[in-house]
Amino acid sequence: MKINLKSIIPPLQWLPSYNFKTLGSDAIAGIMLTAYAIPVSLAYATLAGLPPQYGVYGYLLGGIFYAMLGTSRQLAVGPTSAISMVIGVTLANLSGGDTQRWLDLASLTAVVLAGMSFLAYFLRLDSIINFISETVLTGFKAGAALTIMLTQLPKLFGVSSGGTNFFNKLVDLVQKLPDTNFYVMVFGIIAFLLILFGEKYFKGKPIAIYVVILSILLISLTPLADHGFKTVGVIPSELPKFHIPSLAWADIKSVILLASACFLLAYIESVSAGRTLAHKNGYDINPHQELLALGLANLGTAFGQGYPVSGGLSQSAVNDGAGAKTPMALIFTSIFIGICLLFLATLLKNLPTVILAAIVFVAVIKLINIKEFRRMWRANKSDFVIALLAGISVLAFGILQGVIIGALASLILIIKFVSSPHVAVLGKIPATERYSDISRHPDNIMTPGILMFRVEAPIVYFNVNYIYSHIWPKIENEMATLRIVIFDLSTSAYIDSSGARLIKKLYENLEPKGVIFKVAEAHSEARDILRYEDIEHLLGHVSRRDSLHDVITNTLTEQEMRERIREESI
Repeated sequence: MKINLKSIIPPLQWLPSYNFKTLGSDAIAGIMLTAYAIPVSLAYATLAGLPPQYGVYGYLLGGIFYAMLGTSRQLAVGPTSAISMVIGVTLANLSGGDTQRWLDLASLTAVVLAGMSFLAYFLRLDSIINFISETVLTGFKAGAALTIMLTQLPKLFGVSSGGTNFFNKLVDLVQKLPDTNFYVMVFGIIAFLLILFGEKYFKGKPIAIYVVILSILLISLTPLADHGFKTVGVIPSELPKFHIPSLAWADIKSVILLASACFLLAYIESVSAGRTLAHKNGYDINPHQELLALGLANLGTAFGQGYPVSGGLSQSAVNDGAGAKTPMALIFTSIFIGICLLFLATLLKNLPTVILAAIVFVAVIKLINIKEFRRMWRANKSDFVIALLAGISVLAFGILQGVIIGALASLILIIKFVSSPHVAVLGKIPATERYSDISRHPDNIMTPGILMFRVEAPIVYFNVNYIYSHIWPKIENEMATLRIVIFDLSTSAYIDSSGARLIKKLYENLEPKGVIFKVAEAHSEARDILRYEDIEHLLGHVSRRDSLHDVITNTLTEQEMRERIREESI
């Protein structure tokens, strides 16, 4: 088997045409992404319950390794708010408050996530993205955003945090509001507004880094430091060290569920962001190859003391807006972040934690898509309910459980749809040779003595009883004048053995009553199962060429011949 190296190592596709102009664009994008990534990654690391520098490690390492195998040319890889929140909430219980164990389990989660990505790549499971719908993600993101915002509100008010879930935390915060530090609150609100409106009116500019620099100067040079401001503290001036996480089986089992949730979130968010930017820039990404790239990015990050990373739309939009042309922009970002860690880390010690809370607030507030909720309410109430259920589940049970409940709700809705599909009785569209649902188009013409119907779903074991109970009473009601029944299979792409036996049952019920039963427009798999189940010979040859109109014409001819033979025999 010939191996296509260009598909496995995407840089081979763009490196031959790489030039100084592209290098300049990527270098500038790297600087801009660094300015965005450092304050955001510091904030996300605290959200994950880790020392701030571990978020920076995620950007430094994740970008390098993604650039080796990724197919998106603008995707920026690093910690995200949703994954950071999942890590923080889950490891708070698993680690027992032990900081070193927290770090080890966070890195181990990235290793397990990498293993899942590689396994999914070799088993070609990239279609897994379809199991978490955009509807579930809309609700999940809204619930996660509210949860994340509540964890940051105590920092904004300058009070300690407490509570074990969203509602307990909310009650605890309300009780502590009288202890609010006015200076911290005003400082945080101003920072939030500066970042929010700065990003709105100065798109593509690293507004957060300007706010970070200004806040450090204010805390360092004014008496504000005496008013109860908590700061980040000293960040080690060093690059991440090579570190192998504990691979004890007991620890691996404890983080499998966490890693599964992070894997789904990382892959879905990465592919969604990658597709968005690829469409904008006129190329395509390979979702299957992205599994390999995501796995390598997380494996590299894990061995550099980091925690799970993924592509995200916000940081990728910064990268794209700054002019990134290839993944080399991520290499430049890693170089610039490394320089900052070695020579500028000590300058961050007076960074107020309330600024990190403001940065997180701005990032996650975009996750609440009110416009999409309104669209779902108008267009599809079921989607709205699922999104709302996913959001409420996140608030009530936690982020991990919220994702699972939302996904299960989607699957249940799909099963419900397939188990009780719409069965349409067909009538002829006037002045045409086409047929459609007469309940939706009452002006359609019903042919006397002929009943035609179709099932708008696959015909499988758990819906055959519903289909039979729905269509047989209609047949019985018209039995006195009925001469022909035609089952249109054009909207049933798949039929299992139970579906084939349903067709046989209808034939055997109708044949003794002198009613001709036929199927029309059967797909290839449906024709195959009818042959395997030895049913086609009862119906006559089921042709892929015959339209519903052809079957009706041919059957009318057959019915006339039967009547002529019957009359001659008399």
